[in-house]
Order: sequence, then C-alpha cells, then structure tokens
Amino acid sequence: MAMCSEDRISSFPDYILCHILSFLPIKEAVRTSIISTKWRYLFASISTIEFDRCLLSGLTDRNVDSFKNFVDRLLKFPDQVSLDCFRLSDGISWNDEDHDFDVSGWIFAALCRRVKEIDFHLDYLGDVLTLPAVLFTYHSLVTLKLNAEGSKIEVPSDVCLGNLKTLQLRNSVVDGDSIHRLISNCHVLEDLAFIECFLAYAGALNIQTPSLKRLVLDFDVVEYRDFNYVVVINAPNLVYFQYTDAVAEGYALSNMKSLEKSDISIYRFDSSDCETSATHLIQGICTVRSLSLTIDEVIFRTCRLPIFHNLIEFEYRGLGFNGRETWLVEFLHCAPNLNTLTLNFLVVAETQWKVLLMEVPSCLSLHLKEIKILNFKGDTRMFEMISYFLDNAMVLEKLMIGMESLSETQQSIVFNQLLQLPKSSKKCQVVIF
Repeated sequence: MAMCSEDRISSFPDYILCHILSFLPIKEAVRTSIISTKWRYLFASISTIEFDRCLLSGLTDRNVDSFKNFVDRLLKFPDQVSLDCFRLSDGISWNDEDHDFDVSGWIFAALCRRVKEIDFHLDYLGDVLTLPAVLFTYHSLVTLKLNAEGSKIEVPSDVCLGNLKTLQLRNSVVDGDSIHRLISNCHVLEDLAFIECFLAYAGALNIQTPSLKRLVLDFDVVEYRDFNYVVVINAPNLVYFQYTDAVAEGYALSNMKSLEKSDISIYRFDSSDCETSATHLIQGICTVRSLSLTIDEVIFRTCRLPIFHNLIEFEYRGLGFNGRETWLVEFLHCAPNLNTLTLNFLVVAETQWKVLLMEVPSCLSLHLKEIKILNFKGDTRMFEMISYFLDNAMVLEKLMIGMESLSETQQSIVFNQLLQLPKSSKKCQVVIF
C-alpha cells in the first residue's frame, strides 16, 4: 500500500514560511514558487534580499534582460512587505557597461519598501560614487554600509538620516567636510566606522555625536597623504574607539568617560612634533579600561603619559622598543591597577632588563595577574624581560608564552628553561602555546 506523506511545512502561517525562505539564497527562494499555489508568491514577501555572485554565475549577454526584469519584479512586486535588508555582495561589477544594471533604481525601489538596512559592495565605479540623493534623507533607514573600492563617496548638501544607528564606509575616499555633513544630522547614530578609507582634503575631522557608542577610524597610512589636520571627537557615550592612522597635527578628544575599550595604531611620518600630538591623543582616552596600542618606537621619547586609573588590560603591539624598553616600564607606572598585560612584538633590542635602574611599577607588585607574550623566539633579551617580570610580579598567576615559530623540541627546551627562572609569586603557572 502506498503511503502518503503529509506536507506539514505548508500548513505553517505565511510569516513563518517567509522567515524560512529568508535563510535561502534568493534564487532558491524563488524556486519554491513551483511547490504549490500557496508558495507561488511567498518569495516576494521575504524581508531580506541579497544579490550575490551565485545569483549571477550563469548570467550571459542573452539572459541579462531576464535578470533585470526578475530584479524589478522582485523589488516592485505588488503588496510587498517592508524590507529588513537589501544587500549587493562583493565580487560583482554592478556598473558593468555591457549589463548596465540600474542600481539607483534598485535603491529607490528598496526605499519605497521602507528598507531598514542597505549593505552595498560596489567595485570598479571610477573616481566618484554618486548615489541617489533620497538615500541620504530617508528616515526609515537604520543601517547603511557602503564599500566603494577606491571611489569617492559623494555626499549631497542635504542630509537627514533621523533613525540611522549604524553607518559604515569601507575602502572609500572621504573628506572631512563630507564626514561632518554625513553625520551632523544623524541624531541617534550609535555605530560609526570608516574602514580602510583614504582621508583627503581634511582641515579637520570633526565628530561630535552624543549618541555614539562605537567609533572606528581606520585610514590608509600612505606617505603622500596630508596629515596636517586636527581630529576633534566629542562623544560622551562612546564605549569602543579604534583609531588607525599616521599622527595628525593635533587631537582634541573630550568627554570619553564611558570608554571601555580602545585600539590605537599610530605611525610617524614627517611631523615636526608628533610626540606632542600623540600624547594628546593618548591623554584623550586615559579613562579606558582595555587598551591595545601599536606605535613606532620614535613617537614617545619622553614620559609625558597620563595616569590610566581605570586600565586593567593593556596590549602592546609593534616591532619592538629599539632600546626603549624603559618606555614599557614607564607606561606600567601610569597604569597602577593593571591586571592583564599582553606583549606582541618581533624583537627586543639593546636594553639589558637585568640592570634597569627604575623603580618597580606598583601594578607589578599589587595587581598584575596575567602576562601573555606572543612571538617568543627564545633570544636572550626576551629571557631577560621574562625574568624581570617574574622577579617583580608579586601576585602573578599565569605567564603565557606563544612559541609558534619554534619546533616542538625547541619549545620543550625553552619551557624547561623558563621553569628554572625564580618567581616572586608562588601561584604563577607558566603555559606555552
């Protein structure tokens, strides 16, 4: 006797079926229309539309018009629900002259469907990316992410994104005026990121946004750029701050009392007084609890650092100290409550740690419980540095050493040598990884 299986999925309410379809690639979601009359138009009600390289894998000159018609029908289908997200993925030339995709028209259609998130990766667009002006005045937009490889983002004079909470620009050319114009009327903006962007024509980089909680300024560091500008940040609710750039002419960072974590990478070019500027930057984040710092060793030549009363986690990244190991000790003096220290650099040079004629920082005696040293190569200077910490870290509980570059035999030898070093803390465990 033939058994008839029951189609239980089709009995679900339409909103559940649409939620299921939202996890499928758009091509697969459309194919479900042949299941039954109930499924025929469900694909048009999915809340996330993504066009990726898989969708265009079979696209030829002969069927490109069919693809355009499909997109138009999908975005402009009658009685559609509002869109949560409209995404154009990477790896596709959406402005291909042979295909002539109407990206502006697609954006307008998505806005008509009250889209909340737009995430576009637009490659090979030439020098300037011109987007529909209505995109910058659309009140329902909550998230805007644009990746315009090498193109300048054209920002119209009239900008008002009253509900925008997340703004991310990647691999784009931006200038200070455009940045200010873009965010000045985003009154609820919480997450602002410029990732691997080229900053041009900036007399000042002015970011004054009371609602901001997360800020990423990651700019291309190239020699022919002009760094004669001032960075002004006033963000009293900022929790996370990432900054990557050469040292600018000046910094004015205020109201950073909510800052929890900061990741700072600064480099020196031909700046006459880069140490003063860099010190102002560091002073602006002195209330932070967790700090990762990458610097050229020439940036700080004298100890003009603030006291980091709240700092409990510190990571130093770079090529080394070039004979300025004392700078690290000076920094530790400025972090009296430090609990965790991570050192990630390639070389430790010149200075003999055993004869450092400096008072031991109080954090070593009272608070430091974990030290992690990455890229350990087993040289004498690193052993001296480890010995310095073991001699003076009175409450240290764990010393972790990364030895990825050493063979298993070398790791075993080094580990045994480390175990022979005297320790001031009886609780300290040595761990290699």
